[in-house]
Amino acid sequence: RIMRPDDANIAGNVHGGTILKMIEEAGAIISTRHCNSQAGEPCVAALARVERTDFLSPMCIGEVANVSAEITYTSRHSVEVQVNVMSENILTGAKKVTNKATLWYVPLSLKNVNKVLEVPPIQYARKEQEDEGKKRYEEQKLDRLETKQRNGDVIFPVINPEPHTVGYSQSSLIHLVGPSDCTLLGFVHGGVTMKLMDEVAGIVAARHCKTNIVTASVDAINFHEKIKKGCVITVSGRMTFTSNKSMEIEVFVDADPFVDEPRERYRAVSAFFTYVSLSKEGKPLPVPQLLTETEDEKRRFEEGKGRYLQTKAKRQAQMQQAAQQ
Repeated sequence: RIMRPDDANIAGNVHGGTILKMIEEAGAIISTRHCNSQAGEPCVAALARVERTDFLSPMCIGEVANVSAEITYTSRHSVEVQVNVMSENILTGAKKVTNKATLWYVPLSLKNVNKVLEVPPIQYARKEQEDEGKKRYEEQKLDRLETKQRNGDVIFPVINPEPHTVGYSQSSLIHLVGPSDCTLLGFVHGGVTMKLMDEVAGIVAARHCKTNIVTASVDAINFHEKIKKGCVITVSGRMTFTSNKSMEIEVFVDADPFVDEPRERYRAVSAFFTYVSLSKEGKPLPVPQLLTETEDEKRRFEEGKGRYLQTKAKRQAQMQQAAQQ
C-alpha cells in the first residue's frame, strides 16, 4: 500500500511502528492460512515473538510498501515466518529493501483460546533447512524464557529531572483495548501493540535529542501473555544506552484487566528499540550522552553497551563474509 502522511513523522519518514504493523499483518495472514490448511479445529495464529529486525533504509510518504511473507519452519506447535519489506518510488520506479523480519506464531483454537493446536508440517527442499530451523526454534525458546524471568522492572515518575537523564525522557502511554485492536479471538493484534511501543520509544528518543529521529532496529520482541479486549494497557519506555550516534530504549507493556477479570496487572510484552538522530538533510547526528544517576541505570547502561558491541561485531563479520564472497 502507499504510505500516507498519517503513516509518517513531521519529517516525512514512515514510522517504524507502521512498518512493524504491516509486517505482523502479513505474518498473521500466512500462518493462520497454513494452520487451517488441513481438516481440524479452526484456529487463529497468535504472535509469540519477533526476532531482531533492522530498518535497512528509510521509507517516505508517497512510496509504496510491498510486504511478502514465507513460512520457513514449523515445530509441533509453532510457525516461523520470514517477512521482507520492499519500498518503491512510483515516480522513478526505484525499489529497495527496507526490512527483513522473522516472526513466530502459535495457533489458538477458536473454540478455546487457551488451547494451542498442532501445526501442519511443511516440506523442506533440503534436510539442512529443517535442521537450521530447529536450531533457531530452540534458541528463541530459550531467549523467551530468560527475558520473562527478568521482567520485573517498573518506571516511576521523576520530579524535575535534569536534561539527558533517564528520568527526563522516559514516557508512558495508556490505551484502552477496543474491538478494532483485536483478532477474532478478542485478543490484541501483535502489530497494534508493536506500533504503540514504537510510538513511545520515538517520544523517548525525541525528548532526549530534540531532533528528527527514526527507528534503526528492534531487538527481539517477546509476547509473554495475551492481552484481552477491554484491558487497559500501559506502554512504558526509558533510555538505557547511548553510543555516539544511536540510542537504545527499553519498552514494555503492562496490562490491567478491567472487564470481568479479577486478575492483577501483568507484564505482556517487552523489547529494546534502537533509534538514530537525523539532520534536516537526513544525515546522522551525534547523540547526547545519557547521564546515569542510580546504580540500576548504570547497570542497564553497561548491559546496553554489551548488546551494542555484540551487534556491531556481528554486523562487521557479516560485511567481511559478504566481501569475501
